[in-house]
Amino acid sequence: MVMREKELVEIIYRRRSIRRYEKRPVPDDVLNAVLEAGRLAPSASNLQPWHFIVVREPEIKRKLIFSTWNRFIDEAPIVIVGCGEADKKWAAIDVAIALENMVIAAEALGLGSCWIGHFREEEVKKALRIPGHLRVVAMITLGYPAERPRAPPKKKLEEILHYDGF
Repeated sequence: MVMREKELVEIIYRRRSIRRYEKRPVPDDVLNAVLEAGRLAPSASNLQPWHFIVVREPEIKRKLIFSTWNRFIDEAPIVIVGCGEADKKWAAIDVAIALENMVIAAEALGLGSCWIGHFREEEVKKALRIPGHLRVVAMITLGYPAERPRAPPKKKLEEILHYDGF
């Protein structure tokens, strides 16, 4: 896949959080391309302190739903749970970077995604049999979008940008 820099920026600009998905499955080669984007993410000292759990089974996905805020998990064909090694200082940041790579790759491959930060870690760990030395950092849903939300309002660059100090 050859992509120009401008195309990558356009992909980032058009990405939206998707909470409604088509019923069609995501082919393994497309899923693997998304996962590979995560694997190739940078990490502090190249420790790669991450583990990713791909959840496809409906009954297991339902165990990850804890409120109306993440009920759409049930509709997504795939949920990826990103975990980091608890004893690594920068693990949570490294996992977040890898998941963001996956979100961008998903958009480039025609998939929708949504970042999920609202969950009950102990219940997720129990449902997925995640060992004690790992922390759940975040989850993302993946699938073919059944919606195209408008861009939400964002602050102007001038409101958030500072040079050489605040």
